[in-house]
Amino acid sequence: MIQIYKTIEGQVKEIEKFEQNCWIRIIDPNDEEIETISTNFNVEEDFLRAALDKQETSRVEQDEEADCSLITVNLPKPADNEDTLIYETIPIGIIETQVCVITVCLEKTPELNNLINGRIKHVFTNLKTRFILQIIYSIITSFINYLRTINRKSNQVEAKLHVSLDNNQLFQMLDLEKSTVYFSTALKSNQLVIEKLERGRVLKLYEDDSELLEDILIEIDQAISMCNIYSNILSGTMDAFASIISNNLNIVMKVLTAITILMSIPTMIASFYGMNVTGLPFPHFYFVFIITIIATIIVFILLNKFNMFR
Repeated sequence: MIQIYKTIEGQVKEIEKFEQNCWIRIIDPNDEEIETISTNFNVEEDFLRAALDKQETSRVEQDEEADCSLITVNLPKPADNEDTLIYETIPIGIIETQVCVITVCLEKTPELNNLINGRIKHVFTNLKTRFILQIIYSIITSFINYLRTINRKSNQVEAKLHVSLDNNQLFQMLDLEKSTVYFSTALKSNQLVIEKLERGRVLKLYEDDSELLEDILIEIDQAISMCNIYSNILSGTMDAFASIISNNLNIVMKVLTAITILMSIPTMIASFYGMNVTGLPFPHFYFVFIITIIATIIVFILLNKFNMFR
């Protein structure tokens, strides 16, 4: 799908035809759409297909002959499986040409919708460098928002774990921990791309753009710090609850062992007097019953003294 936008009277509006200084938004394109864009704007098909690989890492590439640049960064999204709490990342390609800016992604992402619905102010598609930086800024802030969501959900799951150590909650904690690992990897690779942009070799930076670029670097540093903190908290929480589960299992085994010992006393005494032999002392039912009770009580007191029932 191809959508074309342009800033008209201070607002980003969708238009029908390609124009100078427009923004071409490509979502999960087919071969025909890729060929059309490649032909009309002299962009290599490899640039357009780069973000269609989910495993694509953040990178910067330039085509000096066509005078265009490719910036690939990763953005966050919830996993396709609704039964899990995993968040993952997908790549988005941002291509700067002489006449327009092209974005390519497999999905319709809310980060780019923020540029259209007015949540990000002063968006001008004709200011290509600033427009690209605004896209990256929206992506980095979305990481922070998702990390806050992960922290909130982890607190909810932890509260449930305090009540009941259910496997489902432990799996949810594991999903959230995986998400922070994915985010950490994506953020660090995005940071390398932004540092390359800061040198001014890929994008022509103007004075107003430098301030926005500094804001992006501050935001990504904050996102990486938050990701590391939440990852450490989740890892520590998982280790703590693993120890609690192991301790609870030991307590159960200890109690079962104590009960087994108590139950073995009547069995042992009854087996002695149940043998078909003569010469056993006081072969009467009441004596056997009394000695069994006394022996069981004595062993119970000894086991209780060593906290075998706690």
